[in-house]
Amino acid sequence: MTLPLDILAKAATQARGLAIDAVHACNSGHLGLPLGCAEMGAVLYGHALVHDPDRPRWINRDRFVLSAGHGSMFLYAWLHLSGYDLPLEQIKRFRALHSMTPGHPEFRETPGVEATTGPLGQGVANAVGMAVAGQMAAARFNTPAHPLLDYHVVCLAGDGCMQEGVAMEAVEFAGHQKLDNLILIYDSNYVTLDAMAAKTQSENTALRFKAIEWDVQTIDGQDMVAFLKAFNRAKKARSGKPQLIIAHTLVGKGIPEVAGTQKAHGEGGAKFADSARAGLGLPADQHFYVSDEVRAYFSGHKKSLVRRANKWHKTFKAWREANPEKAALLDSAASRPSAAHLLEKIPLFAPDVKLGGTRAAGRDVLQPVAAELPLLISGSADLHGSTLNYIAADQDFDPTNRSGRNIRYGIREHGMAAINNGIAYDGLFRPSCATFLVFADYCRAALRLAALAKLPVIYIYTHDSIGVGEDGPTHEPVETISSLRLIPGFDVIRPADPEETAGAFAAALERTDGPTLIALTRQAVPVLNDIPAHIRRAGVLKGGYVALQETAPLTVILLATGSELQLALAAAGQLGAGARVVSMPSFHRFDRQPAAYRESIIPPACRKRVSVEAGVTDLWRKYVGLEGKTVGVERFGMSAPGPEIFKELGITTEAVVAAARSL
Repeated sequence: MTLPLDILAKAATQARGLAIDAVHACNSGHLGLPLGCAEMGAVLYGHALVHDPDRPRWINRDRFVLSAGHGSMFLYAWLHLSGYDLPLEQIKRFRALHSMTPGHPEFRETPGVEATTGPLGQGVANAVGMAVAGQMAAARFNTPAHPLLDYHVVCLAGDGCMQEGVAMEAVEFAGHQKLDNLILIYDSNYVTLDAMAAKTQSENTALRFKAIEWDVQTIDGQDMVAFLKAFNRAKKARSGKPQLIIAHTLVGKGIPEVAGTQKAHGEGGAKFADSARAGLGLPADQHFYVSDEVRAYFSGHKKSLVRRANKWHKTFKAWREANPEKAALLDSAASRPSAAHLLEKIPLFAPDVKLGGTRAAGRDVLQPVAAELPLLISGSADLHGSTLNYIAADQDFDPTNRSGRNIRYGIREHGMAAINNGIAYDGLFRPSCATFLVFADYCRAALRLAALAKLPVIYIYTHDSIGVGEDGPTHEPVETISSLRLIPGFDVIRPADPEETAGAFAAALERTDGPTLIALTRQAVPVLNDIPAHIRRAGVLKGGYVALQETAPLTVILLATGSELQLALAAAGQLGAGARVVSMPSFHRFDRQPAAYRESIIPPACRKRVSVEAGVTDLWRKYVGLEGKTVGVERFGMSAPGPEIFKELGITTEAVVAAARSL
């Protein structure tokens, strides 16, 4: 099909008008990218992308990720014109309370938005994750008779994204993995927010990407013919390399007063809205203007897209009939595994089992749940030998084996976490990943976005406390657990022994409305055989449970989590029959329980309470109250054998007993 230049040029102009009017109306937003990239948007949404506006989650659609999420009006304008369920009234309500057009694109809030973007570079890594998922899916579901999945992942990024470390971690990974279903469009407009880009960068981007095994094309991004030619070449390449299109554009094109300068990046050009609209030839008396001609074109284009999708669905039906086992596997992606069912699949640990910490228990738990959930994916940041989360029955995901379930991310913790988000956005596979807990700080932005977007990612993070020992304070995450607990919707589970670890994995896998981090020890912990295994397992699902019931009138409640639960149990033995011990592996899960359950575990009438955890103590105040005591660590750790550090920092049974007796 010949590119309809005339009508697409009009569409680009009118998309610029929508952006100008939306930003002007709320006096907030970013005009630079929507105006500078309008021609590329016209080609993508008016001609080149394979998608179905009536079925935004069609599995063989091309995925488009706007990594430069500040330019959200670019995406909203083209989704509206393309016929997604995004009416003009919502464009007019850009950045308004409860609108479908928030300041930065948000997953699930707007049809056609593939990822929550805005923190720069995250969308690039998300796109890499989607490309990984695409390769995995094609390997599992395509057959010679029915090549079901052949979509591309397209990402638009700017200078800010390209400067962020997370993007570079991800593109290095993509080049090494030969993800040739990935197309990255670099809107190179020589401008960042504060100044011209030359103030902060001087690299040769083309040479850099070629060096990390990408194919590179450089074009004028406002030449629609040149862009389509480059885009088609990138789609057809299948060269074993991901594709980069460096598209030079004039930022803020259409507002002469700021075009080509850093003032065009944000809303600086909005005050020139009237003159800009006149210069673009838009009607002076019609804001948010889209001509009948442009609407008619996109209506016709939508019909052709729907016809193409319908043809695919006929192939899909034939594929299902010919491949019932593959179809059942695909259907399982939408199912929610039951924690009770998963726990049935995890054998009980022997009472005398000797394991090297709960990380070793996690290794043993992972194997049966991975067998039960064949779309569960595991990965590690060059630490499989320490985090012990390798799916032993499977192999590595790499260019020679796209069916592999173990991903080697290299020493790229932030990229790993953001790529996992991309896999989760795609929706077919259940991603999990691992590193040391202290390095959650390297992953923080991606972890926060997983919670914000309610992505069911699982983090198996080990070496969870001062028990790391000789590695010293750089590797001892005394504040990390508490800081992660502060993220809304982000479950943290810190199990105390192997059976609690089984419960933690079942709880994490059952949850589909947000991420879960399982914090595991390196140091050995005892198996708490005095607590029935089913109590330990089920208790984790509720976040907190009575680990030791008092046998006399209740006098004191000891609360603990993780490896410190053993200290609370030992202390209760010295405090007498009126002591209750509560295991609190997950604050968020416990807080979601009904009030009656919570009060049955921590009765309000008993105000003598002591918590113990080898970390900062502030968050325990909500459970111990102002009259209670906390035993914890209010400083960084030290380098010494773990048991010596626990003693030196006062995380001992004796300290718990003393705190309880002082009440």
